[in-house]
Amino acid sequence: MSTQQIDVQLGARSYPIWIGNRLLDDATNWREAIRGRHVLVVSDSHVAPLYLDRAIAAAGDKKTSRIVFPAGEASKSFEACSAIFDALAEMGASRDATILALGGGVIGDLAGFAAACWMRGIAFVQMPTTLLAMVDSSVGGKTAVNLPQGKNLVGAFHQPRAVVIDTATLSTLPDRELRSGLSEVVKYGAIGDTAFFAWLETNADALLARDASALAHAIAVSCKQKAGVVARDETEQGERALLNFGHTFGHAFEAVAGYGEILHGEAIAIGMRLAAQLSTRLGMAPEVDARRLDALLQRFGLSTAAPNLDIDAVLAAMRLDKKNVSGRLRLILWRSIGRAEVVDGIEESAIRDLLSP
Repeated sequence: MSTQQIDVQLGARSYPIWIGNRLLDDATNWREAIRGRHVLVVSDSHVAPLYLDRAIAAAGDKKTSRIVFPAGEASKSFEACSAIFDALAEMGASRDATILALGGGVIGDLAGFAAACWMRGIAFVQMPTTLLAMVDSSVGGKTAVNLPQGKNLVGAFHQPRAVVIDTATLSTLPDRELRSGLSEVVKYGAIGDTAFFAWLETNADALLARDASALAHAIAVSCKQKAGVVARDETEQGERALLNFGHTFGHAFEAVAGYGEILHGEAIAIGMRLAAQLSTRLGMAPEVDARRLDALLQRFGLSTAAPNLDIDAVLAAMRLDKKNVSGRLRLILWRSIGRAEVVDGIEESAIRDLLSP
């Protein structure tokens, strides 16, 4: 499979997304994205034993250091961010240093936030190793850490210098993580691409079987869609909010259940199904489309049943969602598959009814 390049067009801050097989072993394209002589590789306990040494070797003649965190959402914290600052200080990293974020969405968000803060902003390169991170969190410059009250409440927009997607890393991805990533892939069809949604329905079995061609296509289509949205609305003043279809519900479930109990993609699958169901209840969308979405998510092995959580706690978490305005709930709903929109002023009673057994 040849390497594909997709560009995120942001003027002077534009950057490439490279998609290809075994890119961690061949830095021909991405080595130029590494600034300066100091490189800190940030990874987690699952990914580091498999790929960290290869990433360091491919980076070439640099002064490198590494920091490895326990795998899981609990590491996306201020404590972990502080540890990255300590590592940068210890190696004498200056403003031209580069952080390599090698791992899933937790590592990408954490390392990117640390890069945004160190000396008011240094370069970083996203090296996602999960499907979810490849198609979503590695692209677009959203970086953050969590608080007990909610996900991603403290963060910054800080674009990477490049995104390096080595599809070979998916061979070691656990099945549950693969399914979680497919949830975000489905999202792109659901919010703005009916043809891609239909393609997913046709090719679900190939994706679950890890067919290399099917996965590469799904990743490329997802990245192209997100790159276009980010170029038009970098800081989420309008269109980019649509990428959060299902996320207001999903983030609340993650926070209330305890980070790591429900994987991000699993929570988003449930959130998308609820958003589609609410759209139907509000008379915005036909029920048949909600059924198609539910069927596709279940075909990918994703539960769409709302978790048994305290509804008041879920609503409290939803109130902290960054899309809300003046204390009123703002959700991403849809008119049909491929036609998502922002809806203001959703009544909490409608949410309560939706979540009630």
